[in-house]
Amino acid sequence: MKIVLLHYAAPPVIGGVESVMGHHANLLHQAGYQVLILAGRGEQVDENIPFMSIPLLDSRHPDILKAKAALDQGIMPAEFDRLTATISESLRKMLSPSDVLIAHNVCSLNKNLMLTAAIKNLMQKPGAPRLILWHHDLAWTTPRYINELHDAYPWNLLKNDWPEAIQVTISRSRQVELAQLLNVPEERIKVISNGVNINAFLKLERLTRQWVKKLKLLTASPLMLLPVRITPRKNIELAIRTLAELRKTMPDATLVVTGPLGAHNPANTSYFESLTQLRAELHLEENFLFLAEQSEEYLPDSVIADFYQLADLLFLPSREEGFGIPILEAGLAGLPIFCADIAPLRDIGGEYATYFSPETEPQTLAAEISRQLSVDKIFNLRRRVKQEFTWDQIFSEQIQPLLSDREE
Repeated sequence: MKIVLLHYAAPPVIGGVESVMGHHANLLHQAGYQVLILAGRGEQVDENIPFMSIPLLDSRHPDILKAKAALDQGIMPAEFDRLTATISESLRKMLSPSDVLIAHNVCSLNKNLMLTAAIKNLMQKPGAPRLILWHHDLAWTTPRYINELHDAYPWNLLKNDWPEAIQVTISRSRQVELAQLLNVPEERIKVISNGVNINAFLKLERLTRQWVKKLKLLTASPLMLLPVRITPRKNIELAIRTLAELRKTMPDATLVVTGPLGAHNPANTSYFESLTQLRAELHLEENFLFLAEQSEEYLPDSVIADFYQLADLLFLPSREEGFGIPILEAGLAGLPIFCADIAPLRDIGGEYATYFSPETEPQTLAAEISRQLSVDKIFNLRRRVKQEFTWDQIFSEQIQPLLSDREE
């Protein structure tokens, strides 16, 4: 399937719509679609995704700006039909053959009404691709544009329904606005939000990205971090039992131990075996994760730092510590800290951590974690972003089904 993404401009031009279109293009390419970005301005920024320019698509093209100046005054410029025909012919050549045209914002804003008219004309021709109108902004519902709009052709192209097109908005509020503007049921308009690329935003290392995918860490909530070596004084058995209790109220809770076995005591091997046995008894094999089981390689500091960015809280139940570097690292990462009430950790954490006895009952500790997280606005927003607003999830659950949806 060949899909063409169209806008006035494309990356590397900086803008919200341009950025979203770039993400869409990458997601489509990764899913195996043939993708073309078509715009008036931009460049090819990915060797796997071609870019083609039709200069008259650009909202800043001199001829387009001249025509828009007249249109803003309610005057149909003499060159309107010529420009529309030229754009129509260029689009016809570029779109043949293609299966789907996704037009971003160009049929909801009055930045280039000749382009809007050209798309409308093209869609009436035999063999036209399926049309998806992706609306980020709506000129007719935005006060700053209202003096530039007039209740006649071509301005009304932006407020009349296009029955041949699938209508998409980026938010529920835009859906309501567009439904009222077009005088169509809200169900006629799909809502597909923008998203974030967590790997890119957090600048995760390649190894971290592999583990995020393999271990399904983005679905963990909360993701608890225990960045210690595996030795008895770290009291990891309390962490296992606490996780088992916490999952009774927060079933997606997961804990990651980043360190290897302690290097200087042969007894650490038997300690680790006891931990994995306890984990199995509590059915936590997929939720209490030892990175030492995933790799025997030394983990660089950059990968450990990634886990501080991914985690929702630091959990440190040690019976004994000489200092407590994880407290400092969690402070820099902005993580809530739940740690044992021992002098070295309290000296560092001060009033900014939640303390508990290393002998605390797991049920009591789990209840306190659950209570604090339930009212933590940052944690709850992070959880919502990870559950609803990652590009991979948006693509698989909303965009990809749209491409095969022929009921509209």
